[in-house]
Parts: sequence; C-alpha cells; structure tokens
Amino acid sequence: MRIVITGGAGFIGSHLVKMWLKEGHEVIVVDNLITGRIENIANTDGKLTVMRYDCCNFLYIDGPVDYVAHFASPASPAHYMRYPIETLLVNSIGTWRTLGLARAKGAKYILASTSEVYGDPLVSPQDESYWGNVNPIGVRSVYDESKRFAEALTMAYHRHYGLDTRIARIFNTYGPGMRIDDGRVIPNFIWQALKGEPLTIYGDGTQTRSFCYIDDLVEGIKRLMEADAHQPINLGNPNEVRIIDLANLIINLTGSKSKIEFKPLPEDDPKQRCPDISRAKQLLGWEPKVTLEEGLKITIEYFKRLLHSNA
Repeated sequence: MRIVITGGAGFIGSHLVKMWLKEGHEVIVVDNLITGRIENIANTDGKLTVMRYDCCNFLYIDGPVDYVAHFASPASPAHYMRYPIETLLVNSIGTWRTLGLARAKGAKYILASTSEVYGDPLVSPQDESYWGNVNPIGVRSVYDESKRFAEALTMAYHRHYGLDTRIARIFNTYGPGMRIDDGRVIPNFIWQALKGEPLTIYGDGTQTRSFCYIDDLVEGIKRLMEADAHQPINLGNPNEVRIIDLANLIINLTGSKSKIEFKPLPEDDPKQRCPDISRAKQLLGWEPKVTLEEGLKITIEYFKRLLHSNA
C-alpha cells in the first residue's frame, strides 16, 4: 500500500511508520514537528518520504494513495495546553483536509481519536455508546472537543460521501519513543525516579488510569485498518491502576530512592479512565498482551538510555 500519515514523527505515529515500512508499504509522513521528533523515524529501512508541513493547509499528494491515517495532534495535556489553537485546528481543519485527501484519492481513512472524548466519565468502564461528560469550555476542551468534532466530521464523510472510514479511540499508551517532556504520568514518573527526584502526584493518587503498551496498540490499529468497522472502537488496556500504585511500582522497578509528593488536582482531570474493549474483542479479535510490569521495564530501559545520552 501507499500510506499517508499525519503526525508520523510522533510517538504512536512513528511506531506505525516503522511497522508499515517493515511490511513493505510506501509511507508518506506529514508532520510540522511541533511535538513530533524526526529522530523517531530516522534510520528506518524502506520507502519513506517525510514532508515537514502543517496538514491544516491544503494537502496535495502526487500519485495514488491507498490509506490516509490522521494522527497529527498534540496529545498530552502539557502539549495541548501549550498549543491550544494548534490543537483545535489540527483536529478540525486538519481532519477536514485529510478527509478531503482520502476522498479525492478514493483511499481508506483512519482517525486517531482518544479516550478524552469521554471527559471525566460518570460511568466506568467506558464503552463506545457512552456520550461522555465533557466541560466544553474548560482548559482540556481544546483537545476533548476538537476530537469529538473530528469524530463527527469523519462519520459525516462516511455517511454523506460513503468514505471508507475508521475511528480509533485510543486510551493511555506508553513505551519507547515518548518524549522526556511528554507531560503524561508514565514518562513523568520514570524520569523523576531515574533522577532521584520526588514523583509528583496530582490529587491524592486514588484516581485511576489504564495503560496500554505501544506494541499492543499498534497491533490493534493494524487490525482496525483491515476490518470493516466504521463506528468508533476503544483501543486500550482494561486493567485499571491507581496512580499512587503506579508511582510505587515505578520506584520499585527503577530501584529509585525517590519519595512521592502531592499537588492539587488540575481542572477537569478525570477521576477514572478505563476502556470497555468488548467491541475490539468481537470485531478485531484484539486485546492487549503485554503486562504493565513488562512494558514498564522496557520503557524504563529506553529512558535510561536517554538519561545517559543527555548526561
């Protein structure tokens, strides 16, 4: 296949690029690199073209395209709060541009959506029929609401134009390739533990998250791309973990002497986040395989190498 991916130099996007190249596909990466890193896709084997370009502008690709994957967007609270306007635009105008490209080329389309569409959920676990509990003007709304709009626009293109679309609702994912300054809890905790700094917990630590290792997520996305499934599908790990337990696990795995410090909970920070993956099991035959401890060990080694290279 010939695949166009926006955000292909980002964390998840770069893992997809490497998988597709390994499978022999031609890949065209479109990324403006405000949060992506070109190092993520350097030294790759295969037919790769990289365009440093903002997909909110008119997007022209010469020649045939089989698949368009829209993965461009700041994804961590630290980044989408730093780039609020860019986040709103890439998930609205950028989605429109990439859907238009897919329609013009007769290509299939997959949108990287997010568990953030559920907001601070009032039910747990969250299945795809849950409409969410989102503050439409809160500090997180630049991401939450723009992703909800992206889903609505994708479904409109599917219904109105018959475009062959997919929507992946991605829950917390971690692994090698994450930025040091990503701002999400796992890279924050690992980096703090390796440097012997206090691990910062916002709130009392009883809030929960579920964490999916990157290899499992990539397999889920691959299966979704190949499936005849147009409604949103949750992709994540259904094993719920308290943040304070995650902090203690990372301290133990790193052998760190770090303590834990508590800070106020940010505005609209969800108390629970856990996917119901029944639809993914049924339609894709997919569920995560890598345990949290296994995935953390690999991720810790990756951050150790980063720490040594920055020393």
